Amino acid sequence: MARMNLDVNGKVETIDADPDMPLLYALRNELALNNPHFGCGLAQCGACTVHVDGQPVRSCVTPVSAVGNSKIVTLAGLGTPEKPHPIQKAYVEEQVPQCGYCINGWIMTAAAFLNQNKKPTDAQIKEALAGLKCRCGTHMSILRAVKRAAATMG
Repeated sequence: MARMNLDVNGKVETIDADPDMPLLYALRNELALNNPHFGCGLAQCGACTVHVDGQPVRSCVTPVSAVGNSKIVTLAGLGTPEKPHPIQKAYVEEQVPQCGYCINGWIMTAAAFLNQNKKPTDAQIKEALAGLKCRCGTHMSILRAVKRAAATMG
């Protein structure tokens, strides 16, 4: 066990954990954050995605020791109910979620992508979101939401 400080959603938290523990487990079990979900445990579905220094990272395969002094942002830190991130607002406006289990990965990946690309094409959006899984089949609604968010951010 090691004592580590994690900068999560703008707040420094101290945990005692095995350095090899997946970041996902530290966020969910040690810090009681329920936004990143356990999906596959193999970095294939994206349900566990968080931002580490602004980049989308699959937290289920990232050791907590690998984040060091990085700034970690979860879905809860992306926006607030009063002032949601444009992608969160677009998801609501487009009524994207069905079961909602995968929403964390899609929103976190799209938010990081839109921070880098303010006027993406459909092809760029599809490429950026490749590898994420939604078993409900809301892919067309997701595409509309990302385009809506891009329009408000651009």
